[in-house]
Parts: sequence; C-alpha cells; structure tokens
Amino acid sequence: MIPPLAVRMARASNPRGTAAMWVRDRLDELFTDEHFADWYPIDGRRGLSPARLAMVSVLQYAENLTDWQAAEAVRCRLDWKYCLGWMIRAVTIPCSASSETAWLKAIGLTGCWP
Repeated sequence: MIPPLAVRMARASNPRGTAAMWVRDRLDELFTDEHFADWYPIDGRRGLSPARLAMVSVLQYAENLTDWQAAEAVRCRLDWKYCLGWMIRAVTIPCSASSETAWLKAIGLTGCWP
C-alpha cells in the first residue's frame, strides 16, 4: 500500500510518471519479502525489507547510480518513495557518512545496527 500523501505528491510532481512509478503501477510489488525468506534467519533483530532493498538495487542499476546517489534518490525523490511505498518525510544524510550509514539514515533506521 502506498501512503496517500506519497501518491498525491508523486503524481503532482510527475504527472506523466517516471520509470519508478511505472514499475510500481504495472508490476505492483515486483519483489515480496517471501521471495527472500529462505535467505534470512527467522530470529534476531528485524532488518530492512529485502524486497525493498532489491527494488532499490534495480532502480539504482536502471539509472546507473552510485551507492551515494541511490541513497540520495531514496531520500529525495518522490517517485522512488512512491515505488517503494514509503512515507514522505525529511531525512538528512551528512556528507561524511559511509554508504551503509547513508542507506540507514535514508530509510530512517539509524541507531538500529552497531
């Protein structure tokens, strides 16, 4: 389910749509966490959604982005938030952050992992 605010803002800023929006609209959820269930343990700390991480990787490859650029796209681009079904909120990523830290900040999970 895409948050209603994300739908309104993505459609208002991209009335003709983008590749990321097309993927979500036509393929709904290309990946689901169940596709990756055998790859992850059932106990322990909850991690990031493997399906969403896979979609970020697909979008990153499709747009030929670096890790930093992809983290920035997750943070800033409404069409990516729409595709991933994420809430729209402001998150800052410091320039000195490593790629892993940038990803965690971009999706709001800082402090969850050592």
